[in-house]
Amino acid sequence: MATIENIQKAYIDFVLTEGEQPKSVYIFAKKNKIAEEDFYNFFSSFDAIEQNIWTGFAVKTIAEIKTQEIWMQYTAREKALSFFYSFFELLKGSRSFVVYSVKKQPKTFSTPQIFRGIKDLFETFCNDIIVEGIETNELSERKFFTNRYKDALWVQLVFVLHFWINDNSTGFEKTDEAIEKGINVTFDLFQRSPIDNLIEYGKFLAKNGGVKQSMGFGNN
Repeated sequence: MATIENIQKAYIDFVLTEGEQPKSVYIFAKKNKIAEEDFYNFFSSFDAIEQNIWTGFAVKTIAEIKTQEIWMQYTAREKALSFFYSFFELLKGSRSFVVYSVKKQPKTFSTPQIFRGIKDLFETFCNDIIVEGIETNELSERKFFTNRYKDALWVQLVFVLHFWINDNSTGFEKTDEAIEKGINVTFDLFQRSPIDNLIEYGKFLAKNGGVKQSMGFGNN
């Protein structure tokens, strides 16, 4: 009987053996002794299989990190780091498929279809930890920019993914370093800075313009 899991497994085995997707669903179904109708009960296309696999990576990562006893004590920065480290640790078990899947995507600025599920899930996760960070004053809420924080983290994930694919260091230690440095720099930008203080001071002066007269700097 066809299941999501055995269709995914058969698909991964095929693309890693042949280096490309099957020519048709009919050929794939016949090769794996399943009815073509059964395939379409679960997936509309081969790209839909890949999208489901990628989304599954994120689902499993988020589920695992949230079971950690210390999870609720983590800062937003630490939660992001936990996701990144756990996600790439999980990918090690499917590295050949990940490399195949990423490298066959067209070089465009838009998000490929197979990554849209994981992007939506990841951005929801990021938005949740960003809201927590703002509520605890770990992160700065900035008009027009706060809603873009999750986008910056998605860009960071895509960057590290490509870095990891090309990482030849032992145990992918360079990737771990890239994660640490990248997340820390990103969250440093999310946190309150001297620029924020200057902006707040400017707003204060704008609202309290009369203060200059009380300090003796009025017109003489």
